[in-house]
Amino acid sequence: MTVTDADIAVVTEQLGRTPRGVLEVSYRTPDGQPAVIKTAPKLADGTPFPTLYYLTDPRLTAEASRLEVAHVMKWMEARLGEDEGLAADYQRAHEYFLAKRNEIEDLGTEFSGGGMPDRVKCLHVLIAYALAEGPKHFQLGTEAVAMAADHGQLRGTAIPKDWPTVEELGIDLVQFDFSNAE
Repeated sequence: MTVTDADIAVVTEQLGRTPRGVLEVSYRTPDGQPAVIKTAPKLADGTPFPTLYYLTDPRLTAEASRLEVAHVMKWMEARLGEDEGLAADYQRAHEYFLAKRNEIEDLGTEFSGGGMPDRVKCLHVLIAYALAEGPKHFQLGTEAVAMAADHGQLRGTAIPKDWPTVEELGIDLVQFDFSNAE
């Protein structure tokens, strides 16, 4: 996907600042807004910027923050230590992320994003990555987007209607404390 001057204007409005190093809009919402941008591994001044996919849509960033406050990251990270298949899936997502970024420019680092491959550090990154690559790319990203879609009621506006639901993925939202996250 390309990026236009109109896209940059929308993303500037979304972020409250001019975005840096934008290569493309990697995901547009069902209602047509740019929501994830792909960024250059190094900014124009040479500063490393390892976050390949950057979440820009305020609806999605707000929901990612609410999920973080509700301790979704701790739940996901605990599962990484218990489920070898999930850990292997997350490792593959990490390796793919590095390969995609290194195709653009190799930063000479094994840091990808969101805490990969051992930790879950940032749901904003996981949601951006999953939306850019699609719902079958990696499990924790798919789950984070499903939780944002269903808890934040973003299905059909910011997130595709056909994204897997929390029910389909077997996630019980009752286990999370959203009282401080609203």
